[in-house]
Amino acid sequence: MSTTTTPLNVLFLCTHNSARSILAEALLNDMGQARFKAYSAGSSPRANQHPNPLGLQVLQRAGVSIDGLRSKSWDEFAAAGAPQMDLIITVCDNAAGEVCPIWPGHPATAHWSYPDPSEGDASEEVKLEAFRQTMHMIRRRLELLVNLPAEKLEKALLQSTARALSSH
Repeated sequence: MSTTTTPLNVLFLCTHNSARSILAEALLNDMGQARFKAYSAGSSPRANQHPNPLGLQVLQRAGVSIDGLRSKSWDEFAAAGAPQMDLIITVCDNAAGEVCPIWPGHPATAHWSYPDPSEGDASEEVKLEAFRQTMHMIRRRLELLVNLPAEKLEKALLQSTARALSSH
């Protein structure tokens, strides 16, 4: 896939769009080499939801840009005029089980399960380490995705390719 082709649009979904989906969006945009354009959204972000500060901190420490990251509803991406997605990946088990909007263009879908690093009453230090570990798990899987040969990213194969990566 040359850099002159249109990038694949990838939407990462989670319930609140504050941790795992934000990490995945930022990482893929950092790693995607213009082959991918990542977005994230939540099925039910809370009112005034913002990305988790610990997630933003681990991204910054890893040298990944956090510019423009914000929590938003998946309804933004089902609306007229929204970018058309090629691949939609749920990154939390709750969002994977929910009834999703009808996505324009019938994108490929996959579920990549990650534990919620913000869950529980642990100290900030313990949660920060959980965010760091989650970021590294997501990065490892995204490295596989961004290094796939172009033919594995063609629409006809994208579904099975993305789902196969869930076991890595």
